[in-house]
Amino acid sequence: MKAFRGTPSIYASTQPEKRQAELEVKKVFLNFGGVMALHDVDLTVHTGELVSVIGPNGAGKTSLMNCITGYYHPQKGQILFNGEEVAGLHPHEVTKKGIGRTYQNIELFPGITVLANMLLARHLYCSYGIGKASIFSSSVRKEEVRHRQVLEELIDFLEMQSIRKKPVGSLPYGMRKRVELGRALALEPKLLVLDEPFAGMTLEEKEDMVRFLLELNTAWGQTIILVEHDMSVVMSVSQRIMVLNFGEKIAEGTPEVIQNHPEVVKAYLGDTTKF
Repeated sequence: MKAFRGTPSIYASTQPEKRQAELEVKKVFLNFGGVMALHDVDLTVHTGELVSVIGPNGAGKTSLMNCITGYYHPQKGQILFNGEEVAGLHPHEVTKKGIGRTYQNIELFPGITVLANMLLARHLYCSYGIGKASIFSSSVRKEEVRHRQVLEELIDFLEMQSIRKKPVGSLPYGMRKRVELGRALALEPKLLVLDEPFAGMTLEEKEDMVRFLLELNTAWGQTIILVEHDMSVVMSVSQRIMVLNFGEKIAEGTPEVIQNHPEVVKAYLGDTTKF
């Protein structure tokens, strides 16, 4: 993989085959009592793609993301990541397979700094135990240097140098969303799942986030699933879009196909002239 200017070492030094991120969702059903959240849903995401999932409130978008990341276990169907079944795994096990995510509601620790929040994600790569950590052995020091290097590169990329030592709780909502993206990237995910990352942002904050996502995808080769309500963003960044309505897939295709699809217009998009 070609190293672009400013590319963190976790991307620049990684061979393409090691970032393989083929996701296959096959005929997934999810019920909550008598409520059908997902009905016979299929989705394929290929390595290097940026695929968006859209639909009205309650369409099943977050439920699908929760199935992919291990928070929900579907009653029927398969979820394969790089050919391996992940539908029955717990969230931390799915994360170890290479799937990282952000959340619809921010899940950060407000009382600690930006750097400390991001550092928590690196526990996945800590090979030492409490014994070596307590004496801060040379091997622990070397490992800590590696973790800090990854975080500092991500902080530079996301332009968060000025807030790196500020408590997350003191930051504007839009900036907290950026911190959450940084923490997800600190997991070194092969597949990045973003659940409404633009919610609550100002126009300027959205423009910055679009810039980050496009560079992640096009320059770094990061595979991304984006769940988002802002159609101007979705149409501008997506290579492919899947549409849910009442838990069922009603359409899938390029942005051009989706914005002119009659079922999508009826269920969600409304007047296509706004695009």
